[in-house]
Amino acid sequence: MTSWIEVSEQRLTENFRVAQEILARETASSTALLAVIKANAYGHGAGLCAPVLARAGAEWLGVTDAAEGATVRTAMEVAGIAKAQQPRILVMSGHLPVDVPVIVQHSLTPVVWRQQQMAALAEAAGAEPCAVHLEIDSGMSRQGVALGGLRELLRWLANEPRIRLDGVMTHFASAEVAGSEQTLAQRKQFEAAVQLVAEAGLRPTWIHAGNTSMIDNGADGDILAWLHGLAASVGARAMVREGLGLYGYALPLEGLAVVAERAARLRAVVRPVMTWKTRVIGISEVEAGARVGYNGTFTAEKTMRLALLPVGYADGLRRELGCSTWNRGGWVMFHVERAPIVGRVSMNLTTVDVTEIEGVAVGDEVVLLGEGSTAEDHAALAGTISYEILCGMRAPVVLV
Repeated sequence: MTSWIEVSEQRLTENFRVAQEILARETASSTALLAVIKANAYGHGAGLCAPVLARAGAEWLGVTDAAEGATVRTAMEVAGIAKAQQPRILVMSGHLPVDVPVIVQHSLTPVVWRQQQMAALAEAAGAEPCAVHLEIDSGMSRQGVALGGLRELLRWLANEPRIRLDGVMTHFASAEVAGSEQTLAQRKQFEAAVQLVAEAGLRPTWIHAGNTSMIDNGADGDILAWLHGLAASVGARAMVREGLGLYGYALPLEGLAVVAERAARLRAVVRPVMTWKTRVIGISEVEAGARVGYNGTFTAEKTMRLALLPVGYADGLRRELGCSTWNRGGWVMFHVERAPIVGRVSMNLTTVDVTEIEGVAVGDEVVLLGEGSTAEDHAALAGTISYEILCGMRAPVVLV
C-alpha cells in the first residue's frame, strides 16, 4: 500500500452518541438519528462503518444508491449482526427501474418523489407492501416533489396498497446559516406538505429533515423541537440525518456573526475519525538554487533535506496543496512536527521539507490527513469544503 486510511471505531461511536445526546436534550423526546454513510461513508468505508454504527444503536443508515445499500447489508451480515438487529437502510439518491430487484431483495427503503418510481416498486412487491420515504422539495429545487404536484401523488399513493408511505422528508439548503430566511421558508413549505399527507389519510411512521448543520446550529435552537412537534402532530416520530458530524467535522456556522460560533453545539465536541497515512520512500539533499517539482515553481534558498512520499492528486492529495517560492502550501505530519510540501503535488509523488526534523528515514510513517493536518486545513488551501476532501481519498481503509 502506498497509503492507507485508519478509521477510529471509538471516535465514530462517540461522535454518533454526542449527536444523540444533543437531540435528546433539545427535544426531550425519542427523536431518532439516521447515520448517513453514503459515498462510501464519506471516504471512511461504508462496509466498515455500518457495523460500528449498528452496534452504537443506529436505527437507520443512509446510503447513496441500491448497490451501496446491498454492500452495506452484506457487510453487517458478515460482521455477525442478525438481520433483526440491523438498522434499516434508506436509499437517499433515488433509483432506476434496474435497481428495483436489489431494493426488494435486500429490504432497502428508497426515497421517492415520482409515481413512476413507486409503480415499479409496486410491481415487484411481494406479500408485504414496499415501504418508501417521500421527499418533499421544500425549496432546494433538487430532489423531491414540489407542493404543486403533491396532491395528485398522494391520491395515487392512497389507492395503491402495494406501497406503504413509511416516511416523509425534506432537505434544508442553508442549515449552516443561522437565522436563514431560506430555512424558515422551507420549514413552512414542509409543514404544508405534511398537512396534505395527513389530509390524504396517509399515516407515515417517520418525519425527517436536516443534516449535521441542523444539529450543530444552536442559533436556530427551536428547529429540533419544531421537527419533533411537526412529527407528533401527525402521530409520527421525528428523525434527523447526520453525515459529516459522524466523521468529526461540521461546516462553520454563518450569519448572525456574533452568535453563530458561540451557538455551535456539535463542532467543538466531535473528533475526526480518519487518519490518512503513507511512508517515506526516498530522502535527498538539494543545494541552494535547486528547483523542485514540475515547472520549478519552488527554488531552494538554502541546502534542504527533502522526503519523497508515494502519493499525489491521483490518491486525493489535492494539487492546490503544493507550494511555490512565493506561496505557502500544505504540510504533512511526522509525529507532532510539520513538514511543508515543496513544489507541486504530482500525480503519484509529493516532496516535503524535513530539513528541521531530525532522524527522518526511508520507511518512516507520515500523516497526510489527521491530527495536525485536518480535512478543514486541506479544504482551506484547495478552496473547497471538508466534504469534498474526505470523499476524495483513494486508499484502502482499515478499522482501528
